[in-house]
Amino acid sequence: MVVGDVTTGTDVLVIGAGPAGYVAAIRAGQLDLDVTLVEKEAYGGTCLNHGCIPSKALITASDLAHEAGSAEEMGIHADPAVDLAKMVDWKDGVVDQLTGGVEKLCKANGVNLLEGTATFEDDQTVRVSHSGEGQGSESLSFEHAIVATGSRPIEIPNFDFGDDPVLNSRQALALDSVPDSLVVVGAGYIGMELASVFAKLGTDVTVIEMLDSILPGYDDDLKRPVKQRATDLGIEFEFGYTASEWHDNGDTIRVVADPAEQAAADGGQAEAVEAESLELDAEKVLVAVGREPVSDTLALESAGVETDDRGFIDTDSRARTNVEQIFAVGDVAGEPMLAHKGSMEGQVAAEVIAGEPAAIDYQAMPAVVFTDPEIATVGMTESEAEDAGFETTVGKFPFRASGRALTTGESDGFVKIVADDAEGYVLGASIVGPEASELIAELGLAIELGATLEDVAATVHTHPTLSESVMEAAENALGHAIHTLNR
Repeated sequence: MVVGDVTTGTDVLVIGAGPAGYVAAIRAGQLDLDVTLVEKEAYGGTCLNHGCIPSKALITASDLAHEAGSAEEMGIHADPAVDLAKMVDWKDGVVDQLTGGVEKLCKANGVNLLEGTATFEDDQTVRVSHSGEGQGSESLSFEHAIVATGSRPIEIPNFDFGDDPVLNSRQALALDSVPDSLVVVGAGYIGMELASVFAKLGTDVTVIEMLDSILPGYDDDLKRPVKQRATDLGIEFEFGYTASEWHDNGDTIRVVADPAEQAAADGGQAEAVEAESLELDAEKVLVAVGREPVSDTLALESAGVETDDRGFIDTDSRARTNVEQIFAVGDVAGEPMLAHKGSMEGQVAAEVIAGEPAAIDYQAMPAVVFTDPEIATVGMTESEAEDAGFETTVGKFPFRASGRALTTGESDGFVKIVADDAEGYVLGASIVGPEASELIAELGLAIELGATLEDVAATVHTHPTLSESVMEAAENALGHAIHTLNR
């Protein structure tokens, strides 16, 4: 690339090197296209650097510390000392290994890497501004562009992420000492995951949530074990409140939360919560109310690319925007904001550009919450399947009946499978319990392949393993589970 005012060209321009962008770039390189990948910060994007990977590293480390300190029932007596700074250094080493691997993979697949911030000049040209004094900028023309700029944490009024005690998820994952107390604003997946991390490290945690329950969008039977475990960890909840402001008290801060409007339990009518404002003292406050697309930095209007009222870029089943040669993938293209969903969309976009008959299919898209215990879902829920016109049959197997779960000391939760009653095809599944994030893959494959309950039940599963619970849930739906009572 030539820095300056000379315009260079590429077949495929990818903007953003997160899981959606770098996968798109690598796949396009594999398909013999000339590819340029522009990244303004770090290869791997938010997921590898500040989200999925670092959070799971700290979840693993905090789980280990908590388990070692609470295993008296197994005859283990320990009082672990936590050095958060060293834990974060270890986490950073994991991140560095993965991001370095992404850069090497891109280069090995012929991807041209360009550091800077891209903005559209028109529907066939971007301007790339390079970071650093005197680095300048350059124009880059493209035959096709793939926007993969991801998302960022949402700020709320009066809680500026630039203020020292106010944290977003990225900042929370970089702390070098364990706060004595923490207020978490938002009981979604990010808030609940990090609340559990810090509670296990010894922090007094209070979660504020404007709705009447944790983890909006998940069924109550999945949330119940997570809420109970959080309560057992000492996490306190204040439902029906929104954080409105904070004040500096010297050694601590005071977070003020006002009563919110929340959905009524009987199905959608709003009702006012009659309560006084709350005042909560803490060392830090973590704001985790969701994420928003990074689409406002691209000058999309210059290319004629349309967004919805939330800033997400509208796309079709082939990842195309309203401008034929411009694609959008990952978080910036809308819900669900999942790294693996973005990677799949990135592959589809690259293959469509190369003339392959690719399209996006979300029917077997898994979702996981890495709480304690984990929640994982794929396909349709029972109510969704019935709304779609299926007569359903449901099989369920509790982990308390699993020999392997009992030997791990983690027996809360269950595996539930939803199938078409007429033919037995697996339509969906949900799991709450140990290793749910791993177990859900088998059920995603079942949906993808059009497998039936008989197929899953007839597959011999190793004993003793957690995966036997999947087989038993299928057998329960068929009426002949061995290790639980059949319905």
